[in-house]
Amino acid sequence: MLYLVGHLGLLFLILLAMESGTFAGDLVITAVGDIMLAGQASRTLATRGFDHPFSGTVAELRKGDILVGNLEAPLTRGGTEFTGKKFRFRTRPEAAAALSRAGFSVLTLANNHIMDFGAEGLAETLSSLDRAKILHAGAGATLAEARHEALITARGMRVAFLAYSLTYPAEFYAGAVHPGAAQGIAGRVRDDIRRVRGSAEYVVVSFHWGAELEGMPKPYQRQAAHAAVDAGADLVLGHHPHVLQGIERYRGKSIFYSLGNFAFGSMSRSADRSMIARITLGERGQSVELLPLNVLNSEVGFCPALLTGKRGEAVIARLNLLSASFNSRVTLSGGRYLLEETVKTAELRK
Repeated sequence: MLYLVGHLGLLFLILLAMESGTFAGDLVITAVGDIMLAGQASRTLATRGFDHPFSGTVAELRKGDILVGNLEAPLTRGGTEFTGKKFRFRTRPEAAAALSRAGFSVLTLANNHIMDFGAEGLAETLSSLDRAKILHAGAGATLAEARHEALITARGMRVAFLAYSLTYPAEFYAGAVHPGAAQGIAGRVRDDIRRVRGSAEYVVVSFHWGAELEGMPKPYQRQAAHAAVDAGADLVLGHHPHVLQGIERYRGKSIFYSLGNFAFGSMSRSADRSMIARITLGERGQSVELLPLNVLNSEVGFCPALLTGKRGEAVIARLNLLSASFNSRVTLSGGRYLLEETVKTAELRK
């Protein structure tokens, strides 16, 4: 009888794993796009609070082991505003606590807004995230700090996050003795990945790159992504275009050229759809589940909303068009949108 019960229990666990797509030893990273809790969202956030943008998705955000997004505005009340570009943003530091409550474990800071309020603004951002116990990568008081990895342990495995910007203004790049974002110079990226491989089971690299509102990546994005994987990266996450770009599998690793906006304080009508990406890493390789999102703020009021049915299918159809040149396709399987690999992609890795 005990023998039968034990086997029934094992069968139940196997069925659960098959339903969720994860197994013992798997690690699940949930990734979202750009986060900017200011701008045209300021009035809404002042009345509804900083938890508001996450209220429609928090249950999904917290399902994985690690949640990562790109923080596209410093968390600061002070600093000297950089007036050399059109758009400058800053968010009140108390937003860090809301980001923590939403489940964010890591935020990437290498982007074209993190220095909008100078060294003081960056310093307050780092201290705010530290108090909220959110790890960060991609910006610091010196170039060495900006290139330093965020190392997190989940399910007994260490994951190193590196983040780089390939956007302007050039004044925002960190130097040997001045603060800023880590510039994604090829040799530096390669050296950093090789350095952290010795201390982590997995390496995730984030790039802020590409052209805003363009659905296709530039050739240099593919070159940088492939070089990162060649150097040892397990996953590449892209931001900056504010709209979705395609997904590629290269040498068995997943590359998201742009995750689009997530919680972003803009009324742009072009940045209307996005996704939550759930990437499972394990001994059997990688699997990717996608959750379509409505991020058109005239409809969702700065609170991203999950899309199902025909509206969700339309997002996946758009993503498949954007991914066709990479021989990647997302299909519906068991009620979940999953990334497949074509035969051609598999053959390219041989």
